[in-house]
Amino acid sequence: MANIVAIVGRPNVGKSTLFNRLVEERKAIEDNMSGVTRDRHYGHAQWCGKFFSVIDTGGYVTGSEDLYEAEIRKQVKLAIEEADVILFVVDCHDGLTDLDEEFANELRSNKKPLYIVANKADNQEKSFMANEFYSLGLSDLEVYPIAAASGSGTGELLDAIITHFEEDGLEDPDAGIPKISILGRPNAGKSSFLNALIGQERSIVTNEAGTTRDAIHTRYKFFGQDFIITDTAGIRKKAKVKEDVEFYSVMRSLRTLEESDVVIVMLDATRGLEAQDVNLISLAIKNNKGVLIMVNKWDLIEKDHKTMNKIKEDMLDRLGEHKWIPIIFTSVTEKQRIFQAIELAVKVYENKTRRVTTSKLNDILLQEIEKYPPPAWKGKYIKIKYVTQLPTKNPVFAFFCNLPQYIKEPYTRYLENRLRENFDFEGVPVKIVYKNK
Repeated sequence: MANIVAIVGRPNVGKSTLFNRLVEERKAIEDNMSGVTRDRHYGHAQWCGKFFSVIDTGGYVTGSEDLYEAEIRKQVKLAIEEADVILFVVDCHDGLTDLDEEFANELRSNKKPLYIVANKADNQEKSFMANEFYSLGLSDLEVYPIAAASGSGTGELLDAIITHFEEDGLEDPDAGIPKISILGRPNAGKSSFLNALIGQERSIVTNEAGTTRDAIHTRYKFFGQDFIITDTAGIRKKAKVKEDVEFYSVMRSLRTLEESDVVIVMLDATRGLEAQDVNLISLAIKNNKGVLIMVNKWDLIEKDHKTMNKIKEDMLDRLGEHKWIPIIFTSVTEKQRIFQAIELAVKVYENKTRRVTTSKLNDILLQEIEKYPPPAWKGKYIKIKYVTQLPTKNPVFAFFCNLPQYIKEPYTRYLENRLRENFDFEGVPVKIVYKNK
């Protein structure tokens, strides 16, 4: 049993604060400005030994013609359909509003367990004010006054929620599952790519840059293998980030990169490889992540049979020594090569986790070293005797030799190139260390 709890309500009642309190982590962005949360946002929680998933949603506004608010309503309805228990969050500080009553009417036909959560009950007076929400007439269950920011009252609420879970959920359903993240500049097509892959509107998509704010995690099955694919907020240069919300969005994106196994850096084909993209790629390499470049909006480029190769060569020149990064050209709107892109990401993950036996390494690499041994240093000859792959999460190879301190960077690059030629490490940073024999 999945055990899913959806948190819903009008804007700015503290849904994301409650979400962060339940998952015991600051996963959702909190801000006093309404409308910060837009997409469905998932996390995992546990109470009294029972594990469950929590969905944070955007603020529900009925009847609005605003583009974002219309899309948020769709996301909220999907969350309600998916949930086993629904938490309708209201605000003790503002009291009962027309928006609360309108949303209550939307929930009236729902047959799932429903709790009215009166947030911002920071003191006894505010807790008494929570009683006015009984007039909504939504449920026979009592109204739960809480203060999500401090955690006051959440214990009683959780005690009630878990009575609906007959079985324990999984402690962390995402544990051990490979993580692929999609990063890039704003409006490159990251959310559209995720939606096209899974065949539903998982992330809100508009023509306006900066639509996605939180990092949106989605389970995805490909070739019989489960993956977690994460859509992230677009990352701009620091100087252009003016709002606090965008700053926190960028921080979430960078944290997602650190937690990923493979990073898909998505570019806009009409803009090419820009300095910000190169910075993202460098950051992924620094964090020992698998990397691939996905050039989106390829359908907007005027091209002949040579265009793709020319652009690819130009990009590889800009990447310098990182020519091992694969590049794929796609059009998400035309669904051109999008599944090949995820197939390539899976291949990069396999390369990242590949183990090469010590006997195979020595059979091949010692011959390559014999053809071109390390240059002597001040009359001292360097002899590499033995090679092995270390038991690390990322490919790290130890070369045992008599004078490790005298091996220079150019020869290390030679060894890395021989490793890449003989064993498939496309899209993966390879580290070489030298140890005294």
